[in-house]
Amino acid sequence: MLYPILTDTRTVQSLDGIWKFLVDTDTETIDPGTPIPADRSMAVPGSFNDQGMTRDVRMHCGYVWYEREFMISRALLDERIVLRFDAATHEADVYVNGQFVMHHKGGFLPFEAEINDFVQAGANRVTVKLSNMLDHTTLPVGNYSERVDENGKLVRKVSENFDFFNYAGLTRYVRIYTTPKTYVRDIVLTYDVTLDENFAAAKTVVKVKTDVVGDVDAVDVVILDEDRQVVASGCGCDADVEIADARLWQPMNAYLYTARIELKKDGELVDCYEEPFGIRTVEVRGNKFLINGRPFYFKGYGKHEDSYINGRGINEALNVCDINLMRWMGANSFRTSHYPYSEEMMRLCDREGFVVIDEVPAVGQFEGFSVDSASGMGVKSTWSKLDTKAQHEQDLTELVARDKNHACVVMWSLMNEPDSAGPGAREYFEHIFAFARKLDPQQRPLTYVNFQVCGIDKDICADLSDVICMNRYFGWYWDTADFVSAEKHLIEDLEAWHAKYPDKAIMFCEYGADTVAGFHAVDDIPFTEDYQQKYYEINSRVFDMFDFFIGEQLWNFADFETKTGINRVQGNKKGIFTRGREPKAAARWLRNRWLEIPDFDYK
Repeated sequence: MLYPILTDTRTVQSLDGIWKFLVDTDTETIDPGTPIPADRSMAVPGSFNDQGMTRDVRMHCGYVWYEREFMISRALLDERIVLRFDAATHEADVYVNGQFVMHHKGGFLPFEAEINDFVQAGANRVTVKLSNMLDHTTLPVGNYSERVDENGKLVRKVSENFDFFNYAGLTRYVRIYTTPKTYVRDIVLTYDVTLDENFAAAKTVVKVKTDVVGDVDAVDVVILDEDRQVVASGCGCDADVEIADARLWQPMNAYLYTARIELKKDGELVDCYEEPFGIRTVEVRGNKFLINGRPFYFKGYGKHEDSYINGRGINEALNVCDINLMRWMGANSFRTSHYPYSEEMMRLCDREGFVVIDEVPAVGQFEGFSVDSASGMGVKSTWSKLDTKAQHEQDLTELVARDKNHACVVMWSLMNEPDSAGPGAREYFEHIFAFARKLDPQQRPLTYVNFQVCGIDKDICADLSDVICMNRYFGWYWDTADFVSAEKHLIEDLEAWHAKYPDKAIMFCEYGADTVAGFHAVDDIPFTEDYQQKYYEINSRVFDMFDFFIGEQLWNFADFETKTGINRVQGNKKGIFTRGREPKAAARWLRNRWLEIPDFDYK
């Protein structure tokens, strides 16, 4: 799916702003054929929860309605008119002028439809019925229940099977864009790179596959460098274009080319599209992760799209702030835990050189997940109770379709903390891994993130991963306030995994300790800044012991909102930054460490 851009032949119109908003209380029928009886306003993009403030909105479970008017210029009626939602959390029915246009399930990836048959010149109306409900068929997984209260009213409830707040709404941009009736539908970029002895590109052939709808005489492919100079050209829907002396996209040192595709008929331009891209190689060789032929060491975080007021709504100023904070820290990477982030963030990482592990929203695939993992969750019947396969396949298909050309994406994460030990796990994992391997034209490595309760003695799926990614909390949920035991058990755990999988690279995608900014103590007292810093000192000492250990992505970059519960104090406090992006003590300690660790050839 191509990102909407303005070109010689295309237009883009924003539908962001203030929309009418209605909480559906299930007490009356809402007819999208007429304007909804909205009683509130809501900013789009943005989650509705914190904007609504009061409990009836913030904690609402069920349906809500969005609506606004938009204008269509008469000059556009001869073009192909497309209505696109970058995300609607979690399930949406879309109507234009009262007529049903499309349905989409899944809250973190874009969907669109042509609306020529539904619009007219002048004023039009778009209406969205949105559900924030989650159950055993959705990703993320929720535990859904409902009851009828004493007044006969239906009361719905979702208990999240994950540790972040269920923000919902039209959380990313809504746009109308146009193309000619004959147009470029998709572009797939791959490349064959020959590296010289200095790991530079001695020869690069870019393969450009263009999906064209309609009749054309010519498909011209032009490769532009960052100065907009032509460096290569070709023709046809399947063009092999050689770039002499190509510059590679490097972590923290990005270089982007642009592929310009032009469709022509009788010598006239019909449609054009420009796709920025970087050239780099990714390979897992034994227990090394190679980018452009050199061993790369991951330094960074798990994150969340989470901010005050916006909730999970896109916040590009915050994205830029986070990138700059990560650069200040000496970090080079992050994981899109636990769902795909906005495409604007992916494009920013392409431009800024940050490495991304791209994750589908497959979180909560563990029966009876608990925030307090030390409570002792045994083998579960997860895979006989969940029915997530169809949604998992859809999300993988849509994610790869959206992010396949992004240089920043070096690995796909297929699941976070799933039940990889219980009955049926092996069959489910084998299917999902095989399905995912068929999707990516660049054949990036695949992984899932192992849950600590599915340890080395229980997990039956780790061999499917190209890199073993693990979440480990020795010193927090396990061995709380006992750093001697924590360090001992962490060493034993890594040694055991390496003994079983000696030819696989291992990295951590989560490790951390909740910390309330400003809390201090002389002793090892949990929740203090001193405890968090010591926790990272011990983990780092262990990481440096092992050559097969290729990366440390801590949990979490910043404090974030979670569901209500006594295990959380206004959210998860594992951030090394507060939710407002103020550093805790551990941030400066880690900065000193990471600035000393090179991106390449550390191990």
